[in-house]
Amino acid sequence: MLAGPALLVPPKTLAAIRTRVHFRAFGAEDLCFLRVSWAFSRRGNSVAPYDQHRPRCVHEHDGEARSARDRGAHGGGALSARLRGIAQQTEEIVEAGLYRASDGREVSIAAATEAARAATRLYGPEPVAVPSWTPAELFVEVTGESSLEAARRLGGAPAVLNFASARNPGGGYLNGAQAQEEALCRASALYACVRETRDFYDHHRAHRDPFYTDRVIHSPAVPVFRDDRGRLLDEPYRCGFLTAAAPNAGVVRRTAPERADELPRALAVRAERVLEVAAAEGYRRLVLGAWGCGVFQNDPVQVAGAFHALLAPGGRFDTAFEHVVFGVLDRTPGGVVRGAFEKVFQVQP
Repeated sequence: MLAGPALLVPPKTLAAIRTRVHFRAFGAEDLCFLRVSWAFSRRGNSVAPYDQHRPRCVHEHDGEARSARDRGAHGGGALSARLRGIAQQTEEIVEAGLYRASDGREVSIAAATEAARAATRLYGPEPVAVPSWTPAELFVEVTGESSLEAARRLGGAPAVLNFASARNPGGGYLNGAQAQEEALCRASALYACVRETRDFYDHHRAHRDPFYTDRVIHSPAVPVFRDDRGRLLDEPYRCGFLTAAAPNAGVVRRTAPERADELPRALAVRAERVLEVAAAEGYRRLVLGAWGCGVFQNDPVQVAGAFHALLAPGGRFDTAFEHVVFGVLDRTPGGVVRGAFEKVFQVQP
């Protein structure tokens, strides 16, 4: 039997304040802000895939740094070992193409995995041609959800931004690291898709510029078969994944401080490339987040601003999408990362 035990870390319940920003088109060139509303809900916190022992925003960094950090933080402890075990089992499931649901049924993911793998494509670094779209009302949320919690809630196979390592497929996924990319790989067949896109990783290994490049890997309709606690789902669902590395702002400031002023522009161009790929592939629902705001040390105001400039009224993609969720799992004191996104997207009428 391929099904394994769920993680034993008990979930914490927290009050999640979801900021919702609703734009509506009144004409081909005129978008008007309609409302900002607040919804209060109690959600289970995503415990297993993320580091619960540090008051910080848990996001992405290169696989070597992830693995080293986890060894230092946990001493190769039980949580990292458990996550390595889940990763190994996930790879066995993907290789076999099936797993057993809680009622003993065999659940096949073979065809979906093979289709996603075969259709995975590398875009960029050049601009991506985007066909015209039917204008849509845009609804934006900033939530405390994980990327997969938001994607499952949205339904309809949305596109999810993978906060990627530039040099290692899946980052530190196989080694039990605990950032967003690893969580996506543990829960789905994403790793099987991106590991074959060697050009993305080979380029960034050969060129050590910490800004990285405007390349985006698109993997469509990837089967997701675990929840955020590592439990196998009775029914898998599908997401598209947009794998892109944010600039490593921490390394830029440390090794080339004279280039730090280039970071906002680099984020703006890369965010545009991500949305170009999403629009070119026909997505209308997206899950984004605090991309690059963890160990890469990008300013969350700059990251939020890069997306806001593209999605807000008058932005290039202001009518391209119907629903965009910024899922921000933020454990910084005072929730400053999530707060930055709430502030940027809380447009007044």
